Amino acid sequence: MMLYHHDNGGIAMIVNRIVEDIAWVPHKLSPEAKTKTMISKKDDGLDVSCVLVDLPVGVEIPEHIHDQQDDILYPLKGKATMWVDGTGFFTLEPGVIVRVPKATKHKIIDVVEDMVIYDVFSPATV
Repeated sequence: MMLYHHDNGGIAMIVNRIVEDIAWVPHKLSPEAKTKTMISKKDDGLDVSCVLVDLPVGVEIPEHIHDQQDDILYPLKGKATMWVDGTGFFTLEPGVIVRVPKATKHKIIDVVEDMVIYDVFSPATV
């Protein structure tokens, strides 16, 4: 359900969804991981995508880049190691926020505790 609210002559869109009702789907780079797209350009016409990523122990996201968008990761639970080109390896866990600039190689390895990551892509491409 989408609700629209007019504010000072502009239009602000409020997307109202129950996240638990959104289906998990296999991650495109690592099918044992799952993603849940909460808002997106395709579904909502927004210029940002917000996704939950579920990474079980032992599952990795291989090295990749996002050519056209920044990737902002905020772990909600769990623990893993992340590598970002130009920064190196570091622990990915709650309390850490990571911005990976567009066209920058990165990966998530060594998932030692089941992870859930709040992942934001800007600008949205899908």
